[in-house]
Amino acid sequence: MTLLDAKQYDPTRGRRMRNRVIAAIIVVLILAWTAYHLRDYRERRHVAQFFSALQQKNFEAAYGIWFNDPDWQKHPDKFKDYTYSDFNRDWGLGGEWGIINNYSVDCSLSQGNGVIVQATVNHRLEPANVWVDKNDHTLSFSPTEIQCGNWWGWLVE
Repeated sequence: MTLLDAKQYDPTRGRRMRNRVIAAIIVVLILAWTAYHLRDYRERRHVAQFFSALQQKNFEAAYGIWFNDPDWQKHPDKFKDYTYSDFNRDWGLGGEWGIINNYSVDCSLSQGNGVIVQATVNHRLEPANVWVDKNDHTLSFSPTEIQCGNWWGWLVE
């Protein structure tokens, strides 16, 4: 086969290859964006379970979620620093947030070995900021507050 006997150039083959490369790049970008935005999914879900238990007025279960220990009643001396009565004073019916009728987990921010999760409770303007430890998934009051952005901020967060 000589140079003059070469196959005719087929532009559709080149186009197909280019389109495959572009599609692969787009898929990789979408997967990376999705993974980035779901990086704190477990922590957000844990906080949602906590507020759901509070909404159902199941304070014992909420206390167990707070310490990530559903069997906390078998060893209450383990939680002397933040007792159930302290928890009930903070999150119970007479607590700062009152009776929780509705909530929404708005956003989260990873910092060091934990995640700050912001939730809107009872449509209040002041959000609840909860710290979730990444290692043991215990909850606590957040040392700092975060501000959730608008939809564009969430998109490029």
